[in-house]
Amino acid sequence: VCAQGDTYQVVADVSQFEPPDIVVTTSNCYVTIQAEKVAEDGTVCDTFTHKCQLPEDTDPLSVSCALTESGTLVITVRRR
Repeated sequence: VCAQGDTYQVVADVSQFEPPDIVVTTSNCYVTIQAEKVAEDGTVCDTFTHKCQLPEDTDPLSVSCALTESGTLVITVRRR
């Protein structure tokens, strides 16, 4: 978690996954990134999970995500 002015950012490389494969959730001051690549036969061939605790001065309703063209997921949370 990096402070950027009045926001915090979490950055993750999820370039090996397609956007529909990536799920971001927040709960109890934690942000969780989960991604799962499923092969054509239905087997899971790649997974990614990352969970980090957000600082206490964040606004949990302000979480936003953006996926860059290069596959970098940027999660931004405003500070109170």
